[in-house]
Amino acid sequence: MFNLDTLVRENIKKLVPYSTARDEFKGEASIFLDANENNFGSPLPVNYNRYPDPMQWQLKYKIADIKGVPPQNIFIGHGSDEAIDVLYRSFVNPGVDNVILCPPTYGMYEVSAHINDAVIRKVTLTEDFQLDIPALQQAIDANTKLIFICSPNNPTGNSINRSDIELLLNNFDGIVVIDEAYINFSRQKTFIQELTEYPNLVVMQTLSKAWGLAGLRIGMAFASEDIVNTFNKVKPPYNISQATNELALQALENVSQVNEWIREIVIERDLLSGALLQLPEVLHIYPSDASFILVKTTDAKGIYNYLIEQGIVVRDRSKVELCMGCLRITIGTPAENLRLLEVLKSFNLKTATTASA
Repeated sequence: MFNLDTLVRENIKKLVPYSTARDEFKGEASIFLDANENNFGSPLPVNYNRYPDPMQWQLKYKIADIKGVPPQNIFIGHGSDEAIDVLYRSFVNPGVDNVILCPPTYGMYEVSAHINDAVIRKVTLTEDFQLDIPALQQAIDANTKLIFICSPNNPTGNSINRSDIELLLNNFDGIVVIDEAYINFSRQKTFIQELTEYPNLVVMQTLSKAWGLAGLRIGMAFASEDIVNTFNKVKPPYNISQATNELALQALENVSQVNEWIREIVIERDLLSGALLQLPEVLHIYPSDASFILVKTTDAKGIYNYLIEQGIVVRDRSKVELCMGCLRITIGTPAENLRLLEVLKSFNLKTATTASA
């Protein structure tokens, strides 16, 4: 039986969060002499001399309208990485509690685990990049607090079977974290609408991918109000800047533009995959529900270095578990994808010339 109170660290239960000047003030005012701000303004065209809303309510209301989730069920972090870190700091007792990771997967789960001195248990995905449910069930014990699932998965691009995730949600007394950074490009529906069904569910999303706001660093975690309240106790008081808030609100007015980009990226993903499969150095392209593809090649390191020489950067994933010989390639614009193909064809000619010399 899931009981959030038994999962929250004792020091976090007792924690009295920092109270900002704006938390304490209620009502209207014209003169603010409470927060030691510079009342003369900012040396910029726009004034940023006031601290931002520590709970980002205006931004949360806008996200709530788009996602169909109450604003009190939304946590906004400095990228999804802050949400990951807050999960560890809220629930995982250093050196005692364990978390389960399912490689190959997003690397920050493990980095944050090491930073927070969590015990790491790895349950490798199956050969088709799905959850190994029997192995997961064996890995869980009384000190397992979190299970991280990336779906669509990074770096493999595939969505995780929904029924397997639901099985964990129904049978695990800890928290299941589903990272949906690439959900906008997927055929699988989001788990956000399941929050009322599963009190142990945390869904992470981001404005970095489909929304094109990677430089603003805005991540979102959707969870029960009790879990979000715990996150708000732990986070820094002003974790999202006023400038970031304003730019994000402007961007969120352009849903139709983002949807058009998503459609184009998915089309380009299919076109690029088909073209790459015609190249002799490409052995396999794994099905993708993300904005990238995982490409198995004859010489990942050689191709990677050659692309770098030509000014094209991809990600060499050949040393990652189950990804031997693989490159992860982000879907670019049509012009960028055509240039990539041209360079890869010249790599093939270069290889053939070297072999015959």
